[in-house]
Amino acid sequence: MVCLGNICRSPLAEGILKNKVNPNATFVDSAGTAGYHIGNAPDPRSIAVAKKYNIDISRQVCRKFTNADFEEFTTIYVMDKSNYDNVIAQAHNKEQIAKVKLLLNHIDTKITEVPDPYYGGDSGFEDVYKLIDQACSNIAKTIKEQQTNG
Repeated sequence: MVCLGNICRSPLAEGILKNKVNPNATFVDSAGTAGYHIGNAPDPRSIAVAKKYNIDISRQVCRKFTNADFEEFTTIYVMDKSNYDNVIAQAHNKEQIAKVKLLLNHIDTKITEVPDPYYGGDSGFEDVYKLIDQACSNIAKTIKEQQTNG
């Protein structure tokens, strides 16, 4: 899960998806394309909205997306087109590019990007949570089907 600073959207996406899949079978992580918040905890508003839904993201630590992530992960979900472009710019081949997906492509909505709630109020974090939750439900269903069918 990738956003800009790894403090709002991608930590929520990491926590939500981890809550929906078997942690022994699926590794989920998050990162930012910018290094603004390396080593910090997620935004308190992201922590609060996750907690509201019984998900604890308070122990996550922000990190920057690296080239090694292309090797570590089978799929890289990004929150918006800008971060998609930033991740693609680091790719070395078509296989790496093919791993990068917009998160909201997994739900039926006219919205293609998860809005950044950082400069908005608490309701923005709630709205973002709901969008990410819908996408992660569909992703988790796909993961479970793949694991069941081998």
